[in-house]
Amino acid sequence: MALAVVEFCMAKNYKNIEFFSDKIILRGRLYPSEDFQFSPFIIMTHGTSANITMGIDNYASKFQEAGFNVLLYDHEGMGLSDGEPQVMNPWIQARGYKNACKYIKSINHLHNNKIFLWGESFSGMLVLVVGAFIKNISGIIAVTPSCGIDIINFKNKLIDFTKLKDIFSHGNLDNYETDIIGPLPVVSLDQKNIPSLLKPKSAYNWFIASSKNSEIKWKNKITRVLPKTEVPFSSQLTASFIKVPTLIIIGKNDEIEQANCIVQKHVYDNISSPKKLIEIDGGHFGCLYPDSAIFLDNLNNKLNFLNKYK
Repeated sequence: MALAVVEFCMAKNYKNIEFFSDKIILRGRLYPSEDFQFSPFIIMTHGTSANITMGIDNYASKFQEAGFNVLLYDHEGMGLSDGEPQVMNPWIQARGYKNACKYIKSINHLHNNKIFLWGESFSGMLVLVVGAFIKNISGIIAVTPSCGIDIINFKNKLIDFTKLKDIFSHGNLDNYETDIIGPLPVVSLDQKNIPSLLKPKSAYNWFIASSKNSEIKWKNKITRVLPKTEVPFSSQLTASFIKVPTLIIIGKNDEIEQANCIVQKHVYDNISSPKKLIEIDGGHFGCLYPDSAIFLDNLNNKLNFLNKYK
């Protein structure tokens, strides 16, 4: 069930919106294009522990200017959304994309608008999973996706994919034991005394700088929850089953352990649909600094892909 659009911000040309995701209210923004009824939609959300005002809103505004509708929302438990605060569970957060699609389809007077999924870092991995089985999407953009530290060998991908899809669609995650990491800081400069989830100094620099400019208060705390499901929540498993055009953007010398470029390229190689791989400078966070040359190049790469398949 979708909730009503609650407020229109004339100054910034977006609407504050709410929608349900498994009985939890997720909140975000709808950036309508001038030709709202017919323009494609881009569904966007943020990476680990962040919120929608920590960089990716700059992309949303640029996409809107280029003629796309954008639905930008905070993950469950993050930013302005409800849910257990600062808890990261890929199964839970991935369902947000599914319910964002439902929300768009509930809006009156649309004309079967195309829908693209966009994600960066943690969410870049999510779109490479859910994009394999959310119906009626037109493309995927995954930016510096956290595809894993090591390559996983699956004995029977079809059987495992079917299990993953069933758990995602119908599984009760409360039935599974969980591995829990945290709560702990997201970033820290003192790894010896205050270890954090993300260890590189570049992560600390980006989160601290972005949080100062954020319209939503950011908390330097995270708990990572991984249900012990029969199969892992992994883009390495789903890549072979992606049927839509896919753009993967990876950072040269990405310093985040989970964004191993060897694993990212392994995921890319397993995609059989039309695809493109682009390597950019700036490591994991460079493309999130607004108005930098890397940001603008990255924006153009995405717009070229979107305009090709819209």
